[in-house]
Amino acid sequence: MRLIVLIVLALLALPAAPGFAQSGPSAPSLSDGLPQFGRNNCQQIRDPSNQLFCGDAELAAAAEKLSTAIEARLARLPDRLPAIEENAIWNRQRNLGCGIVGQTAVRVEDFDRVKACLLKVTEDRAAIVRDPDFDCLAANTAAGALICADPSLALAETELNSQVLGLIGKLDPTAARFAFAEYGRWTRERDRKCNLVGKENVPPQELGSPEDCLAEYLKRKTEEIAAARGDPKKVFGRQVSAREPDADAIDFCAARIHAANSCGNFLRINRVYALDSQVADQEAQVTGEIEMVVLAPFTTCSQVASTCTGTCWDAGTGRPQPGAANKERSAAAFNVTRRLRIQRTFAFVKAADGWRCREDELAPVSSGTAGGGS
Repeated sequence: MRLIVLIVLALLALPAAPGFAQSGPSAPSLSDGLPQFGRNNCQQIRDPSNQLFCGDAELAAAAEKLSTAIEARLARLPDRLPAIEENAIWNRQRNLGCGIVGQTAVRVEDFDRVKACLLKVTEDRAAIVRDPDFDCLAANTAAGALICADPSLALAETELNSQVLGLIGKLDPTAARFAFAEYGRWTRERDRKCNLVGKENVPPQELGSPEDCLAEYLKRKTEEIAAARGDPKKVFGRQVSAREPDADAIDFCAARIHAANSCGNFLRINRVYALDSQVADQEAQVTGEIEMVVLAPFTTCSQVASTCTGTCWDAGTGRPQPGAANKERSAAAFNVTRRLRIQRTFAFVKAADGWRCREDELAPVSSGTAGGGS
């Protein structure tokens, strides 16, 4: 778990930037007033705010408290990846709120003000994250907001999360990785069934009445877990096919590919759409769109890019660049919260238990875009 928290903190590092600002060639550097700066090799850290946390004892202590709170939060969430994304977004907002803009170095004369701001918001954040209710309040989807607003739904989801986490804790690391991927797929399937995909900004009164649908989903999954009597193998890893060659089938296929390649360390599948399908008696081809959120930086042309998004990318245009795999690989990287969308056609074959995906990788993609984030 400590490794996960370190990864969360590492997400905040952005591309190279100047160090602490100086007012002139002979002016003292801000690092001169930070006793821990040289001892901790803070000059190697590229992000201005993280340099301050590295070099100042008070800020470092506050960061450790926040790290502990984040670790506890991750431990109580079956699907940790949205929390990692939310934390990265908060850090960017924290920097802007405290007067740190992008990679602009902190000036010596601004240090006291910036430090006081960082110290306060970090301590406040640690207190908020320690509260289990925050998991609900931080929901960034339409379904999450509705569940948070309804005490009975919020309680039902909390109980389901606890049971899921308990079951996954009994699995070996490989099986647990697939189980986490399957749990993420459940929630995306739920949002599709309850017609809540992409409706984060729609007023609640215009959503109809999806609460009954959400309640039914939570009830059904809770009953499935209860029937398993503590055996995770009776809950996870059983489904190998989809009822129809549709968005659920694409999601099932993509989630399995991501789990097999440990893509969850870098990317989270956020949404899946079916755009077109050609279905025969025993075979089908379904063209779908998959939106992924970047959770940890990776270069735009790397093994992660090729395996987990199906292509290398052109950092300038944000478009797929399949031929780049055979060229000199770029050092450009996708930063946290970037959203990547790919379109791909998946092949399925009909079996006795449903439609089985014939794909074992995402490449090649037919089109794609990279947007959002910074």
